[in-house]
Amino acid sequence: MSEPASKSRIPDSPIRIMLIDDHAIVRSGFRRLLEQQSNYEVVAEAGDADSAYTLFVEYQPDVVVLDLSMPGVSGLELLRRMTMRQPNARILVFSMHEDAALAERAIQLGACGYVTKSSAPEVLASAVADMMAGRLAFSPDIAQALATLKVTGEGDPLMVLSAREFEIFRLLIRGQSVSAIASLLSLSAKTVANYHSLIKQKLGISSDVELVLLAHRRKIS
Repeated sequence: MSEPASKSRIPDSPIRIMLIDDHAIVRSGFRRLLEQQSNYEVVAEAGDADSAYTLFVEYQPDVVVLDLSMPGVSGLELLRRMTMRQPNARILVFSMHEDAALAERAIQLGACGYVTKSSAPEVLASAVADMMAGRLAFSPDIAQALATLKVTGEGDPLMVLSAREFEIFRLLIRGQSVSAIASLLSLSAKTVANYHSLIKQKLGISSDVELVLLAHRRKIS
């Protein structure tokens, strides 16, 4: 495996950024925002997980700005794949979801920051700089939510799920069939069915309706 591009950056050279979001107009706005900074350069864009992973391997960007909500394979599963490929990758989740538990899961999977899309524009730019300096980066609302989560000790029931189980959980609540999930994730239908049963067992849930209700309470889509 080749060395990450970030390892060989020339001092003061542009910070090479990759944008991953399924809306082209949104990516265009992010690009304009980031490239207003004198040393930020967007080198690649993707709208789905498969093309994103291919471009990630090809370009080896210094920073990845990743949305979690995408068609097909989710941003969390893509995050897991990218950090397995390159453990020191700098990945910033930029999401509409203001859920501390979701941010916590993203960090556990290897993300270096989590910024909500409702944040002021300068928060995204400064988060990239913080990550390049080796710091975790959070928007103020997520930092506050994470602090509250720690103080209250409120647990997230979904944290009992592995990354793969959580990915299948998210596909199930979107109404995907077992066969469709199997095709999407390159698994056998039997394997997905086993995951389906295990997920409900771990969560203490007996029906898919309860899965959907739990996702709604956790604001996960």
